[in-house]
Order: sequence, then structure tokens, then C-alpha cells
Amino acid sequence: MTKITRRTWGALGLLLTFTLALPQWSLAQAPAPAPTAGTGPVIFAAASMKTALDGVAAAWQAQTGKKPAISYASSAVLAKQIEQGAPADIFISADVEWMDYLDKAKLLKPGTRRNLLGNELVLIEPANDNVALKITSGFDLAKATGDSKIAVCTISSCPGGIYAKQAFENLKVWSEVEPKLAQADNIRNALALVSRGEAKFGVVYATDAKAEPKVKVVDTFPSASHNPIVYPIALLNSSTNPDAQAFAGFLTSQAATKILTDQGFSILQK
Repeated sequence: MTKITRRTWGALGLLLTFTLALPQWSLAQAPAPAPTAGTGPVIFAAASMKTALDGVAAAWQAQTGKKPAISYASSAVLAKQIEQGAPADIFISADVEWMDYLDKAKLLKPGTRRNLLGNELVLIEPANDNVALKITSGFDLAKATGDSKIAVCTISSCPGGIYAKQAFENLKVWSEVEPKLAQADNIRNALALVSRGEAKFGVVYATDAKAEPKVKVVDTFPSASHNPIVYPIALLNSSTNPDAQAFAGFLTSQAATKILTDQGFSILQK
């Protein structure tokens, strides 16, 4: 498989395309659309947060009367857009590396970064399938996949894909499964491939699987097989919205915590 490297991103409207070296299989990615201006803060958030964060935003709007504008995409895409000047107040990444990337570029508001959420990595299949497969060292996922595909998000940059590759390597099955990967631009699009039956299996977060009734979990990857899944949050130096800090704080409220944990996220203390 041709190695995909990080590309330089232009302004918010620029189109990014990941071309995959898989037979007859390619997926294009457009960057997150510019949020509609409003009274609430502008939030750039990992795609895996959509179901839960939409619920939190609705709860905050009900309480304050202000509607946040949220753009969802791969953390890599969002971080690059922020680097190029995209107008955002808050960034929530699905891994610490992309938050570190912005931190090193001095784009985060000092003192606002914290680890917010945790998650699990799972193997999924379409809801009407019934494959019995236990994730252990050397498990034969490639054979179980047959002539179909294993949906993941981009393994070179998307956090979910990076975690998936780590797990496959540590479980000693990477060389067998790599030719069968179908790489989507973000983890929700990988989820969609499985929900539509276009991939036999997929590797997504537990929260994604819970959000989609057309898939079910085959098994959960051992936590030791990949780096800890951590979602950090920070305000951006460019933020001028007076409600940005209030929304970030609301994410730890009782109402928000219930929404997030009901979706399967774990709450981190630091």
C-alpha cells in the first residue's frame, strides 16, 4: 500500500483528497465546512464526538439561548485548518498528538488545555452479520474478512486509524490485514462503510458503534494494544468569543457528563 503522508492545508474552503492504493477503492475528503456565524462559540471537534457533542450543544443552548457552531472532521484535518487560520474558538481532538501539534505552534490559549474524555477501540460488523471472532494475538481477521474490506480512518493521520494500526501491529496481524484496509477520511465515514455493508468489518470507537444501530460490536481491542485514547480540549489563541470558556466549562457539568457517558465516553480527571 502506498504510504499516505500529511499534506499542507490551505484556507478553510480548500479541498483535501486522500487517494488510496487499494484496487478500485478511493475516498475523497473535504475539510470541515465553515460554521455558520452565531452567538455561540465555534467548535472544531473530532468526528467521533458528533452524537454526544450535538446533545451537549443542545443542552447548552436550552440553558443559555445561544447555539454553538460545530465543525466535525478528522482531528488531523481540523488541526491543519486551525494552523492555516480557520476561525475557531475551541478544539477537541481525538488524540493528544494533534493537540500537541497546535501547542507547539503556540496556537492554544495558555492554561486552557485539559484531557476531557476517554474511549475504547472496537471491531464492528454489519448488524445482520454474526461472526464469532475474539481479538487476541495472531487472530485471523484477514481470513474472516475474505474478499471484502476492513474499514478504518486514515492510518497515517486520523487518530482512530493510528490506534487501529498500533493494535494490529501489537497483535501481530498487521501484514495480513493491511491489504484489506479501506481508509476513510474520518472515523464516522469508516463507520458508514460498515453500516452500508460495503465493508465486512470496521475499526471504530465504542462510542461510534453505539451511535449506529446498523452495526454491532464483534469485540473490543485490548487497551494495552494501542496508546490510551484521550480527547484533549483547549481554547485557541485566536478566540474572541466571550462564551468559549463557558462552553468548555459546561462540558464538565452534570448535564453534559450524563450525555457523554450515556454515549460511552469516560470522563477524565485531568
